[in-house]
Formats: sequence, C-alpha cells, structure tokens
Amino acid sequence: MDERDDSGASPPGGAATALKITHHPRHYRENLYVYPVLSRRARGISIGINLNPDKICNFDCVYCQVDRTAPPAVREVDEGRLRDELAALLRDARSGALYDRPEFGQVPPALREVRDITFSGDGEPPSYPNFAGVVRDVLAIKQREGFPDLKVVLLTNATLIDRAQVREAMALMDQDHGEFWLKLDAGTEAYYRTVDRTTIPLRKVLANILEAARLRPVVLQSLFMRIRGAGPPAEEIDAYCGRVRDILDGGGRISLIQVYTVARRPAETWVEPLADAEVEAIARTIRSRAEVPVETFYSGRIG
Repeated sequence: MDERDDSGASPPGGAATALKITHHPRHYRENLYVYPVLSRRARGISIGINLNPDKICNFDCVYCQVDRTAPPAVREVDEGRLRDELAALLRDARSGALYDRPEFGQVPPALREVRDITFSGDGEPPSYPNFAGVVRDVLAIKQREGFPDLKVVLLTNATLIDRAQVREAMALMDQDHGEFWLKLDAGTEAYYRTVDRTTIPLRKVLANILEAARLRPVVLQSLFMRIRGAGPPAEEIDAYCGRVRDILDGGGRISLIQVYTVARRPAETWVEPLADAEVEAIARTIRSRAEVPVETFYSGRIG
C-alpha cells in the first residue's frame, strides 16, 4: 500500500507547489524488495521496503494501484537479500552513484537527498511474520551505513497494530524517531466498506488508531475520490471529521492529516480523481472541524 508519492502537492493550508512528479516505479533494477522513489511528500528520495511481494492484503481498496491480476515475481521474503539491497542502495545514495543512473539522473539537486525509509509496498507491512525483526535490521543498517538520523516510516491500514509483535516493532521505531502513517478513508461503516472492501470492521481500525495515537503523534492518510461519477457526500466528510474529533477527544495526538486523491491507475475503472478545488474544499472542512494541520495532494496525470 505504497501511498507516499501522489502527484501534485500543496503545503499545509497554502498554495500548490510547483513540484510535479508523475512516474513512480516501485521496482528498481534487479532488486526484489527495496526500491527508491522520488516522493512529493518526502520532498526527496524515499526508500521503500516491500514485505508483501505476494501482493496479499487484508484490504481490497477500490483505488489501489497494485496490479493483483499479474503473478508476483516472488512470493517469499529473503531477509538476507533485503538487508543487502537496503545497504547497497544507501551506499549508492551516499556516494551519489544513485544519481548517475538514468532512473534518477534528472532529479533536481535540491531533491537529491534520502529523506526516509518507508515500509510500504504491495500489501500490509505488519502482516509479515518477522516484522519486528526486519525493523530491527533496518534500524541497524541505516546506522551502520552512515544515516543515523534518517527516519523510518510505517504505512499501515492500522488493522494489525494491536498485535504484540507489531507493538514491539513500533516501540523500536519510537526509540528512533520513527513515524506512523495510518489510513482512515471514511467516517461511516458503509462508506468504509465501499472504499476499502474488507470484512474488518471500522471500529477496529478506529480503536487501533486511538491506541497508537495515545502513545505518540501519528499521521492520518485519507484518500477521497469520485466513485461512479460522485465525490464523497457532505455527510460522509462530516462523519469523517467526527471520527477525527473522537480520536483527539480520546487523548490521541494527530500531527498531520494528508488529504489526497487518486494519482495512479486505480483497481476499478469507475474510480476517478477529485479536482484540485474539491480536495482543497475537503481539507478546509477538516481544518475547521478538527483543528489539526492538513496537507493536500492532487492528482496530476494518471498513468
């Protein structure tokens, strides 16, 4: 569920930035698990780690860009190879060799910096059985390769973060200024099931987000779109704002809400992006109701 790099972006509460990036390959050379992308949200290079190469996910989001009709290249995670790929990519970034390659040769000088390592990819990262072990390895590798201050980010739909081994992994990340970007795409159960297409109840997602946000500030990622020609109804946005307020009133801390729309080819042909003005209108409503920072990301060109 790699959602770091949607097209146009605007700073919190402000005008759109000139940065437009529309191509985000999630495969890099011969690597199987580790891949760099030029990310608007990171404002530089973000290194992704894919722990779900089998493309299995407990959500089946209507907007997902992962092609689940094509067979996966590999189904298992070779942790030794993953460690080697990450170390090699960090070395290439540090030496500048990454920008000598055609994939990244046109990156502007101001963006030639690795900003984070993100657990993302083709499914739900915490579903990996040895998630805590891989987190421990990643933290050690970035330290060893000369990136002690590089933050590690977990992108998650929050359905599994109440598991003991996931809590262990999150605690390790807390000790290393890690960040947690949690999905919340709806305010009502009906809309949640329409968008995320899962049997896991919304109340579990909300309970897990609240528990996580009580322990550290979290980022909420919220994607809104046009479904069969219609954007989210006003009452759905009102319900969403109510859910955010419930988290805050329950003692949770939200450092940022990312409001965005479809930027890459979605799973369903009847899913389309919202116009920039529609994204901004939703963001204004959330700012006024939730009183937390909101950053907007636009669609650009879908391809």
